[in-house]
Amino acid sequence: MSEFNAAHALVFPKQRLSLGLMTPAAARGLADPHAARRIARLADDLGFAALWTRDVPLMVPQGPDATASALDDPFLWLGMLAAATERIAVGSAAIVLPLRQPLQVAKSALSLDRISNGRFVLGLGSGDRPEEFAAFGEDLEGRAATFRERWSLLRAALSPDADARAAVRQATGGFDVLPAPAARIPMLVVGTARQSLQWIAREAEGWATYHREETAQEGRIGLWQQALVQRGGSAKPFVQSMQLDLQRDPSAPPQPLPLGLKVGRDGLRDYLQRVHAQGVAHVMFNLVDNGRAVDEVLREIGEHVLPHTLR
Repeated sequence: MSEFNAAHALVFPKQRLSLGLMTPAAARGLADPHAARRIARLADDLGFAALWTRDVPLMVPQGPDATASALDDPFLWLGMLAAATERIAVGSAAIVLPLRQPLQVAKSALSLDRISNGRFVLGLGSGDRPEEFAAFGEDLEGRAATFRERWSLLRAALSPDADARAAVRQATGGFDVLPAPAARIPMLVVGTARQSLQWIAREAEGWATYHREETAQEGRIGLWQQALVQRGGSAKPFVQSMQLDLQRDPSAPPQPLPLGLKVGRDGLRDYLQRVHAQGVAHVMFNLVDNGRAVDEVLREIGEHVLPHTLR
């Protein structure tokens, strides 16, 4: 029996590459929950491994056009997607831990894991928006240490092991957050969270980072694998997110985008096979709004790309 919940095997199948979808997919403004549930069910039916969402506490304008992201609470959003699906995992990429009380994160994570029947992956990051840290009364410059401290308490609160949860009972005056889960919830570091790779390799179940040019990404994967060797433990997955502008022309050649690719399905299939050979275990797509319906793009990936990556 695996020490992890069902999501771990779904997102990180042995010797295979799995694909996920960042949600809401190609949405402008607040996403339509009805459409999001429909897209989630389609991704589930097509064989995608995971649905992901981000944690954006405040609508702080960012980017070259100074747009502001409006995203629903990640735990409520993922709970909705979990209820709408049957097999696919749901994951956070990433909860901004220095802006959240760790016992409250534990409560939400344990509840979502139970509601989804073990289909939850908890990705965590350190955040980077000064305005949010000021609004929440948190120390931007000290967020690396805050992340480590809150990670430790959160890890203890999520543990199936009674001895490990002793730190929680000490912090709460003798109380657990919820009854112990049957299995461990995978905890990923997204970005570096301002930690060393050695720390991430020791503490996390995997590392999720961003799309880079292939040679540069191969170097990052090598550093990750080196850190895993140094800790003397088993292999842990490398996860990559990427912007994807999937073209109608199947043979459209790849063109670089910021943190991603503009490409046809043939080039996407070849690219995924290459990065999997380099050591990528899971790729999460953030679909670019290029005028194509999300359903159409997902079906094309499901029918023409997924069968060639999951083997």
